[in-house]
Amino acid sequence: MKTEMKPGNMLYPLPVVLVSVHDGQGHDNLLTIGWAGTVCSDPPMVSISVRKERYSYDMIEKTKEFVVNVTTEETAFATDLCGVKSGRDMDKWKAAGLTRGKAVKVGAPVVAECPVNIECRVTQALELGTHVMFLGEVVAVQAGKEWFDENGRFMLEKTRPIAYCHGEYYGLGKKLGTYGYSVRKKK
Repeated sequence: MKTEMKPGNMLYPLPVVLVSVHDGQGHDNLLTIGWAGTVCSDPPMVSISVRKERYSYDMIEKTKEFVVNVTTEETAFATDLCGVKSGRDMDKWKAAGLTRGKAVKVGAPVVAECPVNIECRVTQALELGTHVMFLGEVVAVQAGKEWFDENGRFMLEKTRPIAYCHGEYYGLGKKLGTYGYSVRKKK
């Protein structure tokens, strides 16, 4: 038997990412986003949803760009800090002990400690009630060389990415299978 709950977002766990932004005039910020996702593969696009009252919202509106930085178990503390503190009140980079890196195609910095940095340009902004969803076309991706195997395959699992679920952060655990394993013939 199941219990009915009030309508809400129960699609958990979620990727939790650090998003870096800038205002085009020398100021930047970090914000933690739990509502981010893949939207399309061709062209490659992602989405992030941001409340209008957030300090970073106006920066994204102004410059029409942002960087999605994939978080890991090592960056979990910094990820949480950047989600509970405002850039209006502090330099989150300094407070979280994170390093600004140079992006390839956008003006916002990348988080050097994150294994993957996904640079995006906004193609659409959709007002959806409490949040505005920014659709961003991926214009560049950086990944640390240490996360590739000898065949050039990127090994995201080795980075120990984290997920968010009902106010808690989790490591992703062990691999359960690979794409198509349910229909593959047994040897």
